[in-house]
Amino acid sequence: MWDFSFVIPAFFILLILFAFYFSLPRLKIRRNLFFVQIVAVELMTITLDILASLADNDPFSYPLFFVHFLNSAFFILFFIRFYLFFLFTISLLNINLRNSIPLQVLTVLPMALGIFATIASFGTGWIYYIDESGYNSGVYNAYIHIFLFIYIIYSFMAVFMFGRHRRRRERFWMLVYNLILLVGVILRILLPRLLLLDTFCLMAILVIYLAFENPEFYLDVGGTVFNSQAFRDLIEETRGKSQQRLFGVVMHNYYELRDIYGSHQTDEGVRMIAGFLVENFYKYSIFYYRKGRFIILGDSGMDFERMSALISERFTRPWRSGNAELYMDACFITMELGEEIVSPDDVFNTIVLAFNKSDSRNIRMPYFVTSNELIQTRRETLVKRSLEYAVENDRMEVYLQPLIDASTGKLIGAEALSRVRDMDGKIIPPGEFIPIAERSGRINELGEQVLDKACAFFREHDLKALGLKWINVNLSPIQFMRSDLTDRLEAILKKYELGPECIHLEITEESMVDDGFFQKQMQTILEKGFKFVLDDYGTGYSNLTRLKKCPFINIKLDMSLVWDYFESPDDILPTMIKAFKSMNFTITAEGIEGQEMAEAMKRIGCDYLQGYYYSKPIPVDEFVQKYRK
Repeated sequence: MWDFSFVIPAFFILLILFAFYFSLPRLKIRRNLFFVQIVAVELMTITLDILASLADNDPFSYPLFFVHFLNSAFFILFFIRFYLFFLFTISLLNINLRNSIPLQVLTVLPMALGIFATIASFGTGWIYYIDESGYNSGVYNAYIHIFLFIYIIYSFMAVFMFGRHRRRRERFWMLVYNLILLVGVILRILLPRLLLLDTFCLMAILVIYLAFENPEFYLDVGGTVFNSQAFRDLIEETRGKSQQRLFGVVMHNYYELRDIYGSHQTDEGVRMIAGFLVENFYKYSIFYYRKGRFIILGDSGMDFERMSALISERFTRPWRSGNAELYMDACFITMELGEEIVSPDDVFNTIVLAFNKSDSRNIRMPYFVTSNELIQTRRETLVKRSLEYAVENDRMEVYLQPLIDASTGKLIGAEALSRVRDMDGKIIPPGEFIPIAERSGRINELGEQVLDKACAFFREHDLKALGLKWINVNLSPIQFMRSDLTDRLEAILKKYELGPECIHLEITEESMVDDGFFQKQMQTILEKGFKFVLDDYGTGYSNLTRLKKCPFINIKLDMSLVWDYFESPDDILPTMIKAFKSMNFTITAEGIEGQEMAEAMKRIGCDYLQGYYYSKPIPVDEFVQKYRK
């Protein structure tokens, strides 16, 4: 006789869970599909377990075919259930078995063998048989648990081998529900008369639901639309598999609306917009991406013109919330998602930029996102990752470009320039990673690492043998704004027991925007013995009167000024240099590309020369080898 005290409560708990799950919107992704299948199969398995057990207690009270049917159906679902648990695990890990036929065969084989043995039991009695004594376990009945163990082992292997990209918490709960299944199988072997395995399967399903499958994890705006994490997971699973279309809606001047109407009323406006989109575009998946931005994702049949016209018409009328009326406007973006999608980050970053561009245009015509923008965003993402890796692991490299004394033609100084490599070891142009470093806040760490490596170079090499007197190190405008900059500079020089005279700090005219702070910051640093060089003169807005107040020791003429003069000589640049010299500035000409250009700059009064004619920026070791001679 079988004991039903555990299995019947499990059935009703699972039924309640199933009903609650289907009462909320669900994302159309693989793992959600597998979860629904697990719950459905588990409900059928429990039902058949109860019915088959009742029939097996008194098999002769029912038609023999009916008893065979109940038992066979139970054992078939018995194997399918654990196969689905395994599929759910690999869906969490984003493992796609379709790419490997051998793996597909290997994973389907245990279930297929179990089902085959079950069906064959009608004539062979391998799993069970019914004779005059009633229901009996077959000769191979004890071995059916091996198939279950195989799927549990598969799951553990998948988590340990492919779970590194998942968060530690997620890996933990994957192991927990598989461990629960393992304990349930062991207890079934030890206590065959207690229907315990269904209870442990329920426990595993509850863990899965609470850790991964609660629909509320994916919902936003009061549960009416999906959130950004749902969008990320959907893109991750569907990228490159089908042509999709994306339509974005952004509340125009979102922050101004919050100032005008207040946060509560604006949030109510977001809820009303979400309800309108769900009502009119229920065929598609709708997501809210914060700050009044909605994303509608659909197939190639999505009609952009109809959607923009319908939404625009609604925004011509006020949105009423209680006694309040909200007057809002909307802007739109459109995008085709095809095989070029590499990661959800590419899509997210491109969409955010497109939303900002659309909002700034202040027109209702949709802003169409091109594939070139997606490629550019992907490149920026790769550069950002490479930059963060280089900074965090001290892998940023310093290249040196020589500064030549115009009167002797010999090396006198050098400029330290940062270089970052991508994941393939290729140098990323500074024009790509410097702006990203400034936007992300990494420019401070980057600048300090350049100074640190320049100071290390001073300590490790015989500068007299090189003829080197100083190294120029760039300070970005953002770095220059740090209130603790002086202390940071002093700490690095103290680390290498160097004086400030060996480092010249290069700043651009952008650092001079706030004149009051600029003068104060510069004076504080000068008092510690550092010297300043004005870089890229000619690209900003400084004038001679303003420069007269700044204690620079050197002004570097931007290469555009140098090239213009060389191509069309006039009196402007020589007069400017003469004025600088009268203010006791030395002059460096950048962009020197030939002997004639060098002679021309020397002739009009430049003290130092820098450019590819002498050397492009080169690694430190190469620089030492070249100039040691």
